[in-house]
Amino acid sequence: MFEHLSSLPPDPILGLLASYRADENPNKIDLGVGVYKDEAGHTAILQAVKEAETRLLQSEDTKAYIGPAGTPGFNAAMQELVLGAGHPALVANRVRSAQTPGGCGALRVLAELVNRAKPGATVWVSDPTWANHVPLLGNAGLEIKSYPYYDRNTGSLQFDAMVETLKNVGEGDVVLLHACCHNPCGADLNREQWQVLVEMAQKQGFTPFIDMAYQGFGDGLDDDAWGLRLMAESVPELLVAASCSKNFGLYRERVGLAMVIYNDSAAAETGQTQMLSAVRGNYSMPPSHGAAIVESILTDASLRANWEAELTEMRERINGLRAGVVESLAGAGAAGDFSFIREQKGMFSFLGITPEQVQRLQREYSIYMVDSSRISIAGLSQSNMEYFCKAVASVL
Repeated sequence: MFEHLSSLPPDPILGLLASYRADENPNKIDLGVGVYKDEAGHTAILQAVKEAETRLLQSEDTKAYIGPAGTPGFNAAMQELVLGAGHPALVANRVRSAQTPGGCGALRVLAELVNRAKPGATVWVSDPTWANHVPLLGNAGLEIKSYPYYDRNTGSLQFDAMVETLKNVGEGDVVLLHACCHNPCGADLNREQWQVLVEMAQKQGFTPFIDMAYQGFGDGLDDDAWGLRLMAESVPELLVAASCSKNFGLYRERVGLAMVIYNDSAAAETGQTQMLSAVRGNYSMPPSHGAAIVESILTDASLRANWEAELTEMRERINGLRAGVVESLAGAGAAGDFSFIREQKGMFSFLGITPEQVQRLQREYSIYMVDSSRISIAGLSQSNMEYFCKAVASVL
């Protein structure tokens, strides 16, 4: 059966991680993997998560299945986190959701739901977008097309070109948008641009599909959800994939939410049966542990306050690193203007150097990033900032 299979190349980020681990240079820096790291280079467990987990271990009395949708408490708490308390879609009973294995699980479940509604539907993704969007959506049977988004030469959004392309998108198509902290470029839509897209969705009838993997990592929990919430108030149908990996630090627990806003409550009831059928035929039921931690944090005032304080600390550290990179590159005499890094949001930015220069950084300085020069800002620290910036200046 398997003798006709051909080998596939390794995932570039996973391959990069293996090379980094094998590197014996004490000054090595990993800017490829997309996880938050503290000043010591460690992805620590949040204290609010530790406390919630301790309570869970003391109170949990069963390991029975939790059902395809996950727990109602988690779903309700996450819907409110994403949409805000009292959102009109919640009040109108138009929202249905399911707990999923991470944001990836949410993306795949929602893609399969779209394919059930319109087999082979076209989904438009930004150029660039997170690399895993393409297989997660495409392997569910959807056709992938792209719209212009980021100009690598200027380090800025190509909004006019984006709009011109999306003018051709009509009813029955899906447009994937990043809620905040765009991965991989860090360039986000502003409020005026969100308003333009809302009006286009209303006029043209396409279905927005919003991926929110970094709520709280850009400007704050509410600010980061502003565009999503506006869209949810304004269009009859909306798909949302949310992840708890970054803002709760629950990477390996795989906690996500697939959420759909329907035209009315009757459509929501019907649509939920289809979404849960897709879940049942995929992984059957989600894991419980990580979602139970999130539910505990979001429904306990003390734990939530502690979590929000820790999230603020992570966000401010990333923003501080962004400013530090710009200043240090200038101080190191690096050719070019890197001020765009300060203006961008979240964990990622393109450095804007060539693949050859990326390889030199790895070969000569043990600084690891993917060939596109996308860097994870959180992989930097005050202790390695000067080394990194001088290395970049040397290869330019």
